[in-house]
This record gives sequence, structure tokens and C-alpha cells, in this order.
Amino acid sequence: MATDSWALAVDEQEAAVKSMSNLQIKEEKIKPDTNEDRAAQSLLNKLIRSNLVDNTNQVEVLQRDPNSPLYSVKSFEELRLKPQLLQGVYAMGFNRPSKIQENALPMMLAEPPQNLIAQSQSGTGKTAAFVLAMLSRVEPAERYPQCLCLSPTYELALQTGKVIEQMGKFHPELKLAYAVRGNKLERGQKISEHIVIGTPGTVLDWCSKLKFIDPKKIKVFVLDEADVMIATQGHQDQSIRIQRMLPRNCQMLLFSATFEDSVWKFAQKVVPDPNIIKLKREEETLDTIKQYYVLCNNRDEKFQALCNLYGAITIAQAMIFCHTRKTASWLAAELSKEGHQVALLSGEMVVEQRAAVIERFREGKEKVLVTTNVCARGIDVEQVSVVINFDLPVDKDGNPDNETYLHRIGRTGRFGKRGLAVNMVDSKHSMNILNRIQEHFNKKIERLDTDDLDEIEKIAN
Repeated sequence: MATDSWALAVDEQEAAVKSMSNLQIKEEKIKPDTNEDRAAQSLLNKLIRSNLVDNTNQVEVLQRDPNSPLYSVKSFEELRLKPQLLQGVYAMGFNRPSKIQENALPMMLAEPPQNLIAQSQSGTGKTAAFVLAMLSRVEPAERYPQCLCLSPTYELALQTGKVIEQMGKFHPELKLAYAVRGNKLERGQKISEHIVIGTPGTVLDWCSKLKFIDPKKIKVFVLDEADVMIATQGHQDQSIRIQRMLPRNCQMLLFSATFEDSVWKFAQKVVPDPNIIKLKREEETLDTIKQYYVLCNNRDEKFQALCNLYGAITIAQAMIFCHTRKTASWLAAELSKEGHQVALLSGEMVVEQRAAVIERFREGKEKVLVTTNVCARGIDVEQVSVVINFDLPVDKDGNPDNETYLHRIGRTGRFGKRGLAVNMVDSKHSMNILNRIQEHFNKKIERLDTDDLDEIEKIAN
């Protein structure tokens, strides 16, 4: 696998991530606390995953043609891949297809090509799946772009590029180009790389204004992280404009971790006549989680209650959720002053710093992680058995955010373990929020007196 001299070399790209990330965020006009976080979260998950997650969700397949036989594979050999590609798959450490790959790969590699809309979380092997599909369709002798992959940000494009480089390493004649800002080409130049990966704005320029790519020759179009894409200003329209330039027989593959209505509408505009793979969400349960609340009058009393709890909660590992970055920073600093070892996960950190914090927490070097909700989205640390809501989760209108509450405390009761959730209440308003959460889940949340050491001892065991 190689890139031409003008394309950023992989190790240069690594060094460029930090310097270009700020520029990229400005260029893509991402709102600071929401959309940037979605893209950053996705990148973070890629950085902290050392292997595939063991996904227990059931896969639901809706075929374009319900009469055609439904194929799934249990080994990569069944896919009849080119030998160099099979070698690349095994060299990456994939021994057998993941659950999403079992169903998606036969559809992606079918002849004639079929379109696909797939729901897939981070860590399920979907990047490897669509990279395999792209590499399978490339004719190395034809020196022009044949596959096009859109990613929401420069850094996410880089991560996909790494997978292409790894999987294609036994195919040295296959070449890859990055359509990202900062990659300057001479006007009128045609590029000869087989696969182009980039952000929508730059790819659109390369296809239309600058004419570096002939979109009519593209065989495979991949739109990755669709939910992050449509949260970013301009990306949705740019993606649709690119798709409209492609030939009718171009294979369209779209992936998204979530499928709210806005993502579905977008997917249906971009992918005609698709097969669909959805994950049936496993019901998260609160049955194995003991829930309590602590009544306080203000933030300082909440902090004191937390200090009283501290000895009990550090028996295992705990996550403490705050509503804002400011509160999270204050709380981590105050706990440190008291001599407690805590880690802080904050939105001001660059993604690489966040990954390092999570890795330390996962390895047990710190027992307590203080974070905001946004930073911790999608992060699973198996040892967490205590969650403290220093601030109760509310939506932008100040109403209870039940899904976030479930997601926060649901991480404590996994794998058949008993979990513990403690909610800090410091006003009539937060008591009202807690009551509405109780009603929603039909689960009683008991009061806890943190001055009573016997009670604390009891909940910890």
C-alpha cells in the first residue's frame, strides 16, 4: 500500500493531527460543546479500543429483495477474497468476522454490487468491513480514483486511512490519497490514487471545482459516521451534492452509530434501494443497581457528602458526573486538595489526552474519574461499579434526561454485577427531577444519610 509524494505520509499525518485539529474544527464550523464532541468521541473510541467489543446486540437484516437468500459467513475464507486481502485481514488480528461483518460483508461483496445502510457502534469492526469492500473492488491497473470515503473530520479520515494502509499492505500497488484541507495539488492535475478518503468540503472541491477526481468513475462510495456528519454544519448538503455526481451503478455504503429520524432521512436521500442492517438494542436494566439519593443544601454540602462517601466508593472504581466542564474541573481540584487520587476527563483536552486519561483509569491507576456527560459518552470500563451523579442529567430545556441517566448508571450493573448509583440533590428543582426519573423507571430511589457511617458501609458491601 503506498501514497504519492504529495499525499501526507502516515507518520507525518500522525504529527499533523494535533496542529491541524484546531484548524479543522474552525473550518468545519462545529459548535463547541455538541457536534465537535460527537466527532471527538468517535475518534476517542477508535484510539482507546485495543480490540473489538463483545457486542451482545442482535442484528436485524432488512433485505432490498426479501426473496433473495440471506447469506451470512462465519469465516473470512467463505468470502473468496483475493489472497493478498485475506493475508491483510489476518495480519490485522481478525480471526473470524464480527457480528456486523458476518451479515454486512456478503452484501457488500455481492455481484452485482448492493447498497447498504448499516447501524454499527464503535468497536464492532465496521471500518474493517467497508475497507475490505473498497479494496475488493479496486482494479490496481486502472490509475484513477475508484473508491471514495467521506469522514466528518480530518482525524477520523486519518484513522480510516490507517486501516486501509494496514489491510492493503500486501497489495503494494494500491494507492491512497487524503482529500483534506492542507493537501495542496496543482490546478488541472488528475490524481492517480485508487482510493480517496476525506472530508465532504474538500472532496466536493476535488470533484467539482478543481476536477482532481472524475466522480463518474467511482465504483464505491462510503459515507462513514453519518450521525456525526449531519450534526456538522454544511456536511449534509456537501455529501448529497457529491452523491449526485456519482454514476447510477456506484455502490453506496452508509454507516451510523445511531438512527434518529434526521439520520434516516439523510440516509434515504444518499442511498437508493438499500439493504439495511440494524442493531436491536439490548434492554439496559436497573434491576441489579442499588439507587440512592443524598439531600444537600448547596454545592459545598454535596462536596462534603462526596468526601464522606469516598472511602466506600474507592473499594472498586467510580465515575462522578457533572453537568458542566467548570464544575468537573472544580470538583477534581477540590478532591485532589483533600488528598484523593482522581482523574479528570474534560472537553478542553485534546482527544489524545482524553485517551491517555481513560487508559490510566481502565488500568486502575486512578480509582475515580470525574467527567461531564458528553466526554464519557460511549466509554465502557468494565470495573466501574459506582456512579455518582454530582449533578442530575437534564436536557437543554432543564427536563430530566432519562436516557442519559440510564446510560450513566447502567454501566455499573453489567456482567451480572451489583452496581451502586448515588444522586446528589441540592434544591427543590433537583428533587423534582429525581422524582420524575423515579416515576419514569418505576424504581424507588432511597435516601442515604452520608453522616451515618454504618449506612455507607452497608451500601458499599
